[in-house]
Amino acid sequence: MAYKDAKAYLEKHTTVIELVDGDAVVAICPEWQGRVMTSSCEGPEGTSFGFICKDYIDSGEYDPHFANYGAEDRLWLSPEGGQFSLWFKPGVEQNLDNWFTPPALNEGPYEVAPGASKTQCRMTRKMEFENTSSAKFKLGVTRDVCLLGEADIEKLFGGRAAALAKEEGVKKVGYVTVNTITNEGDPMDKAKGLVSIWILGMLNCGPETVVIVPYKPGDESELGPVVKSDYFGEIPPERLKVLPEAILFSGDGEFRSKIGTSQKRAKDVLGSYDFESGTLTIVSFSMPEDPTQFDYMNNSWDLPQAEPYVGDVVNSYNDGPPAPGEKGLGAFYEIESLSPALALDQGESLTHRHRTFHFQGPPEALAALAKEILGVDLEQVKREMIAK
Repeated sequence: MAYKDAKAYLEKHTTVIELVDGDAVVAICPEWQGRVMTSSCEGPEGTSFGFICKDYIDSGEYDPHFANYGAEDRLWLSPEGGQFSLWFKPGVEQNLDNWFTPPALNEGPYEVAPGASKTQCRMTRKMEFENTSSAKFKLGVTRDVCLLGEADIEKLFGGRAAALAKEEGVKKVGYVTVNTITNEGDPMDKAKGLVSIWILGMLNCGPETVVIVPYKPGDESELGPVVKSDYFGEIPPERLKVLPEAILFSGDGEFRSKIGTSQKRAKDVLGSYDFESGTLTIVSFSMPEDPTQFDYMNNSWDLPQAEPYVGDVVNSYNDGPPAPGEKGLGAFYEIESLSPALALDQGESLTHRHRTFHFQGPPEALAALAKEILGVDLEQVKREMIAK
């Protein structure tokens, strides 16, 4: 779908705020929980990168399980499962039937703050939650969406990456969401559960889409498994492979599965490559220099969790049917990042930055960018993950 068609479709259903810098365009929908719905690196005629769930939008019916509008950047709060879950009521089995997105994350608009420009926008919202252990949270939420440029690429990934991104024929769009939660209720108590910021990017899948997750190498006896892959059952080996430099995960939207990278293994960058469309996506995010010194919420659907504060820093989800004969949520995969969890006193805040870049252009330039930023050889990725 072209970006102009995606934008026109969205404008029939809700208000769209557009950020523009040359051919880089980003569409934001404040009324749909402040989501960044889609973007393009070639202006209105370019590819629309964000997944938009027309089935859900066209139905006009609210789904309390998940208001699946789509969006390549939406804000949720963690944890999803366990004794401190925000998704499950006390005492219920933690399964898909009992899984309900908290209303504060699932419905209602963000308010657009004064001062929006062609390159940035601020949105705010008040939220209240109660977790499985009956702890209550009252939060003020702010989302800043800002376009990123060549100077940001150099600052994040170095001069060579910036030079490659400027090569002839390379098109790019980049933006950051700066997400802040402020505790407006009682001081948070770790014994009753904390929350962390969780950003999920829903992107259009393809039969040749591969998620690429660099990780910190080292012995499993010291750092634990390279990847957590049992969220929704076993993943077939052809869909998940571990190279010395990165985890490879299928993003074809055909098999419901999820992976995670732990505090001991995570790096602050990951991405994907669609060999069919020739699109390189890079996601970078704010992460402490040593995440093992911080609490990260455990999102596993387990009761009770033995270690509720040992969780993933990075996740990727691939959609697909939840059971034989059933329909999945849509043709998308997700790239996700999480913040640490802090015991915020009243008035204290937590901020998490999640940056998304999309590149299109000559395959050799994109391969060089992937090598520079993600440390992988795209030809090897293709040999490992794409059926002959």
